Amino acid sequence: MDEVIREDEIDDIVALVLSDFNGGKNIDAVNIYNKPDKEEVRELVDHLFRLVFPGYFRERKVKIYNPKNSFAVTVEDIFYHLNKLVTLALDFCRLRGTMTYEERRMESYRICKGFFKKLPTIRSYIETDLLAAFDGDPAAGCLEEIILAYPGLIAVTVNRLAHELYLLKVPVIPRLMTEYAHTQTGIDIHPGATIGKYFFIDHGTGIVIGETAVIGDHVKIYQGVTIGALSTRGGQKLSGKKRHPTIGDNVTIYAGASILGGDTVIGDNSVIGGNTFITSSVPPETRVSIKNPEMEYRTNDNKRKREEIRQSEEWYYMI
Repeated sequence: MDEVIREDEIDDIVALVLSDFNGGKNIDAVNIYNKPDKEEVRELVDHLFRLVFPGYFRERKVKIYNPKNSFAVTVEDIFYHLNKLVTLALDFCRLRGTMTYEERRMESYRICKGFFKKLPTIRSYIETDLLAAFDGDPAAGCLEEIILAYPGLIAVTVNRLAHELYLLKVPVIPRLMTEYAHTQTGIDIHPGATIGKYFFIDHGTGIVIGETAVIGDHVKIYQGVTIGALSTRGGQKLSGKKRHPTIGDNVTIYAGASILGGDTVIGDNSVIGGNTFITSSVPPETRVSIKNPEMEYRTNDNKRKREEIRQSEEWYYMI
C-alpha cells in the first residue's frame, strides 16, 4: 500500500533543497542563461561537420537546389551560434579577467573571425587524416566509408576544430566539443593536444591523449593507447606545464601501450609494441616490445579428466 502523500512534508522538502542553493558553493550558480549550453555546443559540432564534409552531413529535411546558397546560410548560422556561445564563455574566463558585456561581444566576434579564417587549413589537415586512414587500413572499402563510419576520423576532426578554439583561448567550449566526441567514439583527446598531418587512429576505443601531448606527422595508434601524464598530484600547480609526451614522425603505437611524462620523447620511425609501459624517451628507429609470456597448452587427456569429474558431479547431485 502506497504511503499517503502529505503536502506539508513535500513543501518542507522543496524548501530544504531550495535553501541549500544559497549555501555559497561553487555548484550553486542558478542563473541558467549566462552559461554555454551543452546541447547547443553539440549542435555546433554537428553543424561544423557540414562545412568540413559538405554533402556527407546535412539537414535531411531540407531540399536543396542550389548547394552554394545552402552552405552560405549554414556558415552564417554557425557563425551566429558560435559567437553567442563564445560571448557567454568569456564571462568566466580566468585568462582575460573581468570583461564588460560589450568587451566580451567584441572579443567573441574577433575570435569567430579568426576561427573561420582557419577553416581551410583545418580541412586540409583532415584531408590528410582521411588519406592516412585509407592507406593504413586494408579493411577500408572506400573513402566514403571512412568519413561516415570511422570513429577515429570523427574524434580527430572534432579535435582539430576544438584545438583552434583552444589556441584562441576560448574557455570551456573546446572541452565540451571533445567530450562530445568522447561520448560518441570512446576516444578522449584533449583539445590542447597538438597533432600533425596524416594522423590515423585504428579502431580507437579507449584512447587517451593529454593536453600538452605533441604528435608528429604520419603517426598511427591503435585502441587502448594512453599518451598521458606521469602524475597529476600537483593539481593546478602543474597547469601550463608540459606533462604529456612528444611523439615523433612516422611512429606506430600498438594496442594497450602507455606512454607517460612530459619529458618522454618517442623518436621518429619508432614502433611501440602492445601493452608496453614507457616513462622515458625512446631513440629514433627503435622497436619497443614486451617479451612474449610463456604459453601453456593442455592436452585432450586433461579434457577427458574434466569430463569424468563433471559426470561424477552430476551423478552426486542426482542422488
